[in-house]
Amino acid sequence: MDWREHITVDPEVCHGKACIAGTRVLVSTVLDNLASGLDSEAITRSYPSVSRDAVRAAIAYAAALANERVVSLKP
Repeated sequence: MDWREHITVDPEVCHGKACIAGTRVLVSTVLDNLASGLDSEAITRSYPSVSRDAVRAAIAYAAALANERVVSLKP
């Protein structure tokens, strides 16, 4: 899957934060929902404009960002 087909960044939409294409649903909102235990089906019910593929794209986008830099985790 190419997450770029489902994720957009436009300075005129949501202050330039990453959104699901064609919506104003932030990628961070999708990821927060996943982190709190919701599955993709629950997310698509809550946000009907977000497809299961878009949820997977949000995960892929987050993975791509995680590969871009090293974050120090100090004890």
